[in-house]
Amino acid sequence: MNVDNELLRNLDKLHTTELGVERIKRNLSLDIGTNDVVDWCKTKINSANATITRSGKNWYVSVDNCMITVNAYSYTIITAHKEKR
Repeated sequence: MNVDNELLRNLDKLHTTELGVERIKRNLSLDIGTNDVVDWCKTKINSANATITRSGKNWYVSVDNCMITVNAYSYTIITAHKEKR
């Protein structure tokens, strides 16, 4: 099974915790509401230029100079941060 398609097929299951929301907003300097953080991540993951890889229990999505980490079993967005160049 193609991991890219597996994550993309399950975008509707994507969620995060309250601490995850704060961590993502802080790491990416986002000024958006709680529900918008998950929507923002869904949009980024679903974009054509996103590169999705899986390593162990997590997916890593590299897109627009940021890295989004998603748990492969629970579809929880763990964190997102700017990629170091």
